This record gives sequence, C-alpha cells and structure tokens, in this order.
Amino acid sequence: MLEHLAASILLLSLEAQPNPLNGCRTIVVTALQTSDLRKRSALFDLDRQWSREPNFVLYDFNNPEDIPINIHNTFDCVVIDPPFITEEVWTLYAAAAKLLLAPGGRVVLSTIPENDSFLELLLGVTPQKFKPSIPHLVYQYHVYTNYSSILLSQPNPEIESDV
Repeated sequence: MLEHLAASILLLSLEAQPNPLNGCRTIVVTALQTSDLRKRSALFDLDRQWSREPNFVLYDFNNPEDIPINIHNTFDCVVIDPPFITEEVWTLYAAAAKLLLAPGGRVVLSTIPENDSFLELLLGVTPQKFKPSIPHLVYQYHVYTNYSSILLSQPNPEIESDV
C-alpha cells in the first residue's frame, strides 16, 4: 500500500504548483524513501522518536492551533492517518489540514466507511476504489481524497474481494 500511495503522492508533487514564497511541501509518512520528496515533506507527530526525520514537526492533534504560523497555507498535500477514528478526532485533524493546505491543496486519508458523510463535509473527500491491506484489523479501511487519482481509482490486488 505504501508504494501505491507513494507513487500517487509523487505524481501529486509533480503536478503541484509550488508556492515561490513558501516552497510548498507535502506531509507524508516516513516510509516514503524518495529523497527529493522527503526533502519537501514534513512529518507531524507527538512521538519524538521521529525527531531525526527531515522536517519533523512536534504535533499534538489536540492542539492544531499550535502549528507554527510560518507553515500555514504552505502544503500542496496532506496525508492523514490518525490514531483514532472518532468524529471529534477527525474534526481536529481537519482543522490542522485546513491550516496547512495551500489554496487548492489535496487531501489523502484513511478511515472506515462509517465516517464517509462527515469527512465529505469536513474535508470534501470521497472514497476511492483502492483500499489498504491491513490484515490484523477486523474492519476494512478505505482511502479518501478530495481529488481524482488514477492510481487510487484502481482496486488493491492484495484484497481479493476487490479484484
């Protein structure tokens, strides 16, 4: 799944219009190893174990207003995979995404289908055909975006019921 998502994000970064004043960046998971993409990315996390990652930002999702103002409106894409999937938590993550995204910014997230309606209201995202394979979970996560994606509009071959 990470390779699939990384390819999609890499395509996004190639399509994105950079902001010459702020050098738009992309939030991505640390597993992405594309060096150019990593240089232009940031990792927001509360766990300081990631502090050696390039562009690490100490982030507590309970306090989106604490995101440094100098990076507001500078990201062309945010990838969100929160630790909890409640509406309250998603509302805080949506607030952070809205602070970070440049105009026309893109959102990629994962959650359960029960969150469809309020996430569409919060972030304008819709479910994609691609679903991550997470064998140890009892329920199936879905990927959502606020844009059309060629790669994410394809079923995941790792999930037999989708092919």
